Amino acid sequence: MACASFVKLNVASSSWTGQKSSFGKRSPGSSTRRVSFSTRASSYTDELVQTAKLIASPGRGILAIDESNATCGKRLASIGLDNTETNRQAYRQLLLTTPGLGEYISGAILFEETLYQSTTDGRKFVDCLRDENIVPGIKVDKGLVPLPGSNNESWCQGLDGLASRSAEYYKQGARFAKWRTVVSIPCGPSALAVKEAAWGLARYAAISQDNGLVPIVEPEILLDGDHPIDRTLEVAEKVWAEVFYYLAENNVVFEGILLKPSMVTPGAEHKEKASPDTIAKYTLTMLKRRVPPAVPGIMVLSA
Repeated sequence: MACASFVKLNVASSSWTGQKSSFGKRSPGSSTRRVSFSTRASSYTDELVQTAKLIASPGRGILAIDESNATCGKRLASIGLDNTETNRQAYRQLLLTTPGLGEYISGAILFEETLYQSTTDGRKFVDCLRDENIVPGIKVDKGLVPLPGSNNESWCQGLDGLASRSAEYYKQGARFAKWRTVVSIPCGPSALAVKEAAWGLARYAAISQDNGLVPIVEPEILLDGDHPIDRTLEVAEKVWAEVFYYLAENNVVFEGILLKPSMVTPGAEHKEKASPDTIAKYTLTMLKRRVPPAVPGIMVLSA
């Protein structure tokens, strides 16, 4: 995790609206064009900022236990258990009631079923997390599907009904959300796929914030391919530039989001492997070039 300098903004009022400045002025004798901007203000802004800072607290990370029921069933099958709700509940209870979990974990991404489950003695899982100062989160995307008109690429579905679902998740105790989309370098990537990924993430982020959930923004650059690390850096910079452009276009509050970037590495099939120091250097280069300092936390996936 990395925590950048933090500036709190009052988005409820805009000093730009209708004010005179050198911006938009014309030469003497011509009429002056007044430019007006309106900024969306969310009633959750202060809470979003506080939640993002809590999740990005130093020394702790996010626990991702948002496996679908099908994936969870594979884990259970490996130890000879049937894929039933009772067994899934027991598995998740084992994780979420671990003594001292909050010492190392600041947020937990839950599958929808888990968000509504309780322990065998009747305590809601979200309350178990809160007692450990862990923020409950929720996976909100509906998975990847083929993107028509692209180079065999995909897009992430789930925007339909997201506002109403997010409102219900907030009522149940969730305070942040996860949405994963991917970009494939061997497939181009096409301009269409990059734009779709960036726009989808921005719409998801705006809808999440509007319903009180801190969005984790995650455009994953897939490791597939035989390209060198410089090509990965080039694509990652392009993707993140698009993402932040559309986040701004959708009036997303940067202080109320979290990032989940991929490491900048060579393609998995590339003949020259990069050292950990090289990967760290390239990844930090990309982040420094593309991430605004207002973003409070960068959460990097680890196995």
